[in-house]
Amino acid sequence: MVNEQLDHGVTTGVIDPRYGDPSATAPTWAAIEQRLADAQLYWIVTVRTDGRPHTVPLVGVWVDGAFAFCTGSEEQKTRNLDGNARVAVTTGSTGAGGWDSGTELVVEGTATRVTEPDALQRLADAWFAKYGDDWKFEVRGEGFIEASDTGGGSDGAWVYRVVPAKVLAFGGGHGQTAYRF
Repeated sequence: MVNEQLDHGVTTGVIDPRYGDPSATAPTWAAIEQRLADAQLYWIVTVRTDGRPHTVPLVGVWVDGAFAFCTGSEEQKTRNLDGNARVAVTTGSTGAGGWDSGTELVVEGTATRVTEPDALQRLADAWFAKYGDDWKFEVRGEGFIEASDTGGGSDGAWVYRVVPAKVLAFGGGHGQTAYRF
């Protein structure tokens, strides 16, 4: 779900000439944001308290210019975020069609917990609109309870939002394009 009301102050990306064709045209932010909204699977990288990375796949939604995900309160991601809230979220075709196909995206930012009931409901609605009954959540307290029989667990899930500090796009003739906020 792309929201045109939020203006990050970004109109174009900047191609890094070290990693691509400096004469190429960078993808528009609107095109990148649509890819972030349409992706079905993402990977999140958090940092363990001992400094080691922790990377796992997850589902999420792009709402109001930010990525949202949920995780159990006892999961490794949550423990990692308690110590260091900076994350990287990636999505793309992972090179399945070859080196010069598709676009890989990396969102860098800080994960903040969402606890406000109206914001949680908006995100629960976005999950349902995107994924259907497999990821239907009810808002309870300061998190989600799974309404379906897939994932989530009986203790519910905490919801986090990642507002991008930087987004990198890789692929095609443009090589690497950076969008800074």
